[in-house]
Amino acid sequence: MRSNRSKIRNLTQLSMCVSVALLLAYVEVLIPPIYSAIPGIKMGLPNVAIIFVLYRFGVREAAAVSLVRLAVVAMLFGNPMTFIYSLAGAILSLCGMALLRRANLFSTVGVSIAGGVLHNFGQILVAMVLLSTAEIGYYMIVLAVTGTVSGVLVGLCGAFAVVRVPLKP
Repeated sequence: MRSNRSKIRNLTQLSMCVSVALLLAYVEVLIPPIYSAIPGIKMGLPNVAIIFVLYRFGVREAAAVSLVRLAVVAMLFGNPMTFIYSLAGAILSLCGMALLRRANLFSTVGVSIAGGVLHNFGQILVAMVLLSTAEIGYYMIVLAVTGTVSGVLVGLCGAFAVVRVPLKP
């Protein structure tokens, strides 16, 4: 009986994390483009929830929350192509963040920076394949800078949430 309650509590808490990620995605859609001269740049606000889940629950749970968030956001605010780009970025990002988290060599901010840059790299790889051109890879220089800046902001918010948001076991 106790085990069932624990599972239900975890599912409920993860569902709330998905809701927070979706809310942050909506807020991000409402914010005017920060770098309007640079197409495709976003802050990555929903990743605050992913960082939180990665640190408080684990990799499997972070992957599940990320996948649900990506699917719902693509249905609400995007299209199948945005889902493919986002999925590629999310997979690469989460793999890198999970490895760095497990190594325990970097802070939450460092892990988030790596996640931001890897997310952009995953999207560039998809663009290179779909557009059959390697030249788009040069755009990664700009995306590495913006991914680092966004990673710092997301990492700071995620670190704050990890420390401040109480969860019952």
